[in-house]
Amino acid sequence: MSKTNRYKILNDPIYGFVTLRHSFTIDILDHPYVQRLRRISQLGLSHLVYPGAVHNRFQHAVGSMFLMQEALDVLRTKGVEITREEDEAACFAILLHDIGHGPFSHALEHSIVKSVHHEDLSTMIMDRLNIDFEGKLTLAIKIFKNEYSKKFLHQLVSSQLDMDRLDYLARDSFYSGVTEGKVGSERIIKMLSVSNDQLVVEEKGIYSIEKFIVARRLMYWQVYLHRTVISAEHMLTLVLRRAKHLAQSGSEIFATPALSRFLNNDFDKKSFISTPNIIDSFCELDDSDIFSAMKAWRHHSDRVLSSLSARLLDRKLFRIELRPHPFTTDEVNEKINLIAAKWGLSIEEASYFVSNQSIENKAYTPNGILIKYKDGTTRDFAESNDHLSLELLTKPVKKSFLCYPKDLE
Repeated sequence: MSKTNRYKILNDPIYGFVTLRHSFTIDILDHPYVQRLRRISQLGLSHLVYPGAVHNRFQHAVGSMFLMQEALDVLRTKGVEITREEDEAACFAILLHDIGHGPFSHALEHSIVKSVHHEDLSTMIMDRLNIDFEGKLTLAIKIFKNEYSKKFLHQLVSSQLDMDRLDYLARDSFYSGVTEGKVGSERIIKMLSVSNDQLVVEEKGIYSIEKFIVARRLMYWQVYLHRTVISAEHMLTLVLRRAKHLAQSGSEIFATPALSRFLNNDFDKKSFISTPNIIDSFCELDDSDIFSAMKAWRHHSDRVLSSLSARLLDRKLFRIELRPHPFTTDEVNEKINLIAAKWGLSIEEASYFVSNQSIENKAYTPNGILIKYKDGTTRDFAESNDHLSLELLTKPVKKSFLCYPKDLE
């Protein structure tokens, strides 16, 4: 049961003092599912490139909620009707928007669970929390799922100009030291308004939006899609796939109870709905499960698992080749065959030392951000700005990559 009239202030390195204006926020923050976010890195393995990038998803969740509070206050001053209940629900929706992330986020989504997106998991976990909190999150869930009548509230949570993006750009830039990602979130929020139930940016804020778009694009290439980060994260995916393969083949694999459950079973989206206590098991997983397991796996009798684990723990990362056009099957097989011959492995074992996929970065998707002019009309940002090329903004940049051990050659 919530204790009412509690006043709480958190000190954040990005925004300074953050006031939790809804007393029930403390109950949410104190829940074990939310506290778990303290043990999940916001930037996965990016700290292997940027040593300062060790912040967590709990910090990001609180920061996003702070920006939501600021945005709602600005919209109210411009005559937008937002009730206290809607204010509270929007804050809770953004606070919980990333609760479905697993350890190292996307590496988990592509290895020990099958095709379960973190947003789907966030919805499932929010539904579970709503039961624990006796329905107090019902409106927040509607806003999160875009099922509420006021669509602009969902856009504040999830869109091309949401509080999530504004916070993670500022926060990731700060902790990584990549100054190109720094954005003027305060000015952008001051320029927000609502027109026909759509979130819009006033005309005088267009240059701040231009900088926001460019900053996000640069952060993707310099941080999120940095070649060394890609190499490390795909090595982790290979480690987890090998561990899962061995576990399901009957080998003894050290793991915490929660991790063991996921290694020994194939869970997809339907499984998360139908399997008893699966949400509890998922919410026991954090980065420490993976790191502690790899420390044991580096001594495992399986040469593939031990080698991959040791390489990742010791930062002996794979070489990565990036290029605009895909690598051929022959090129990939050449690396696999070379590894098999050099290290005396089977082709199946050697395939765990090669990763061949692609990455994509698109600065902007049309109709994502609306600019409102003084005469009341609105236009898409891509058609409104006079500095950035529409073609460059909306055209995805795709690169293929091939990862393999540096000591192969």
